Amino acid sequence: MKQHISDKQLSKFFKENKLAGEIHYYQTFKRRIRYITLNNNCRSTIFFIHGAPASLMESKEYFIDLRLRQTFNMIAVDRPGYGRSGYGVPEPSIKRQAEMIKAIIDECSIKRPLIIYAASYGASIGCRLMMDFPHIADGLVLVAPPLCPGEEKYFWFTPLVEHSFLRKVIPAHHRTSNTEKFYHKEELRKMSPYWAKIQIPVMYLQGEKDKMIYPSNAAFARENLVNVPSLEINFIKGQNHVIDKKENPFIIKKILELYDRIGQSISRIT
Repeated sequence: MKQHISDKQLSKFFKENKLAGEIHYYQTFKRRIRYITLNNNCRSTIFFIHGAPASLMESKEYFIDLRLRQTFNMIAVDRPGYGRSGYGVPEPSIKRQAEMIKAIIDECSIKRPLIIYAASYGASIGCRLMMDFPHIADGLVLVAPPLCPGEEKYFWFTPLVEHSFLRKVIPAHHRTSNTEKFYHKEELRKMSPYWAKIQIPVMYLQGEKDKMIYPSNAAFARENLVNVPSLEINFIKGQNHVIDKKENPFIIKKILELYDRIGQSISRIT
C-alpha cells in the first residue's frame, strides 16, 4: 500500500469506483489532518482508524464493498504522521490522537448509529476515544488490537532508531511508526484506569497466529471490558497479524452482525 497517496489519486479512486467521496482537511491541535467522507445516503456511519504504518487507503476494500455501501456512510482519516496529515511528523500521545478523531467526528454530520472500525495501533486509539468520550459511538470493531501494555512484539532497533541519525534516513512513515512503537507501552499504561468507561458492544477479531500483537490481548479484553453490553472474540484460524485484507469477507460479515446487534439494542430501548 502506497503510504503517501495524493488528493488527485484519491479523486481518481472515487471516480473509478463510482463513490460519492469528498476530501477534507481539518485544523486541530495545531495539526492539519486529512480525512475523507463517502456519502452513501445511509442512516448509519462507520469511521475507519488505520494502523501503523498505513494511511486511510488501508480500508479501500471496505469503501467499495457493496454490502457496506448499502449500510453505512463512511469516514476515514490519515492519522497524524501518515498520508497527508503531516507525513513523517508523529503524535506519540494516544489521548491526543483520540481527541483529534473526536474533533473530526464533531465536524461531520454523523448519522447514528456510528461504528468505530480500528485496526492494530488504531485500535488503541479507538479504545481511548471511547474511554474519553463514551457516548460518541455505538459500536467498536477491534482488528488485531494491542490493548495490554507489553503484549506485542517490540524490536531491538526501535530505541536505536528513535535516538540516532538513523531516524533521518528511514522513510517518513517508518519514522512515525517507530515513534508510536517506542511510546506505545507507556501510552497503554496511561489507559489502565479507564477500561470500564467503554460501554458499547465490541467485536474483536484477530489471527490465531498473530506474532505482532499477542493473542493474550483477548484475555485482557475479557478481564477489562467489564461494562460492555457484549464482547465477541473471534480468532481466525491459520491467520497472522494482517487479516483485514485476507479475511475481508469474514470481517465484513462481523461488522454487519455488530450493526444488527446495535439495531436490536436500540429497538429494545425505544
